[in-house]
Amino acid sequence: MTTTVERTVRTTASPDAAFAYLVDFRSAPDWDYGTISCERTSGDGGPGTTYANVSKFAGNTVELEYTTEKVEQPEFVIVGRNETTTSRDTITVRPEGEGSVVTYRADFDFSGAVRFLGPVMTPLLNRLGDNTARTLKESLDRL
Repeated sequence: MTTTVERTVRTTASPDAAFAYLVDFRSAPDWDYGTISCERTSGDGGPGTTYANVSKFAGNTVELEYTTEKVEQPEFVIVGRNETTTSRDTITVRPEGEGSVVTYRADFDFSGAVRFLGPVMTPLLNRLGDNTARTLKESLDRL
């Protein structure tokens, strides 16, 4: 079962500036509400680049290894995995007036015993999505 969280924010940042900022996933601690740290472990930022991501979720520390799948403006796709979770994040940046519209979609698939926690996880993931939308907009507006 996939749980999807999707938020759209409008920002004063240009599409080029917003896309470049978000594609460098090391910026995630600035804009992704749950992320504590995110370090590039291999690659140049393009497809195949990997990142070690540490996040806080529901009071727990969660480590995911993310791999960049696609970097073709306006879309960036990165997939995070650990033993119980796969998160496929799709970020789309489109021009709007003087700024941009950024859509952030995360599709979560859970395995093992965690998959039975879906009804509990959904409201927590939605709250995380709301908080991330706020911090994403704040970070992009500072560019």
